[in-house]
Amino acid sequence: MTFKEPVALVRILAIATVITILISDSRPVNASEINAAGWSGAAIGGTDPVGYFTEGRAVEGSKTFTMKWRGAAWRFASADNLAAFKANPQKYAPQYGGYCAWAVSQGYSAKIDPEAWKIVDGKLYLNYSKGVQQRWQADMAGNIAKGDANWPKVRASLN
Repeated sequence: MTFKEPVALVRILAIATVITILISDSRPVNASEINAAGWSGAAIGGTDPVGYFTEGRAVEGSKTFTMKWRGAAWRFASADNLAAFKANPQKYAPQYGGYCAWAVSQGYSAKIDPEAWKIVDGKLYLNYSKGVQQRWQADMAGNIAKGDANWPKVRASLN
């Protein structure tokens, strides 16, 4: 098969790119990729991820407003928050599967305290404790860069 027109090749490459993005985002994942540890068995300890953005604080989710996403149960404080997450989960889901951002920046995973959080550039980051969060915040940009680089390896170790 030959492509005489560069436009046809560009279209095919664009379509292939879109398909690759869709496939990678909908891939089956192991539930351990989402931090669902703790008493609740729900993602981020049952805390409503949307609440961080809408109320500026950790808000307890309800079993009434629950959905499965990426192998974990996510809880929400209201039907509106559930609907917002359903419409755009990547916007509200914490980075690094909800594991401690400091730990991931150091190359391992750790549980989190839902009260130790920060939104940076529209992304939610959680930490093990407020003390660890202070360490992470001392060089947020550097720790985020390290976390982003380490996350694929850390995520693979969870499976």
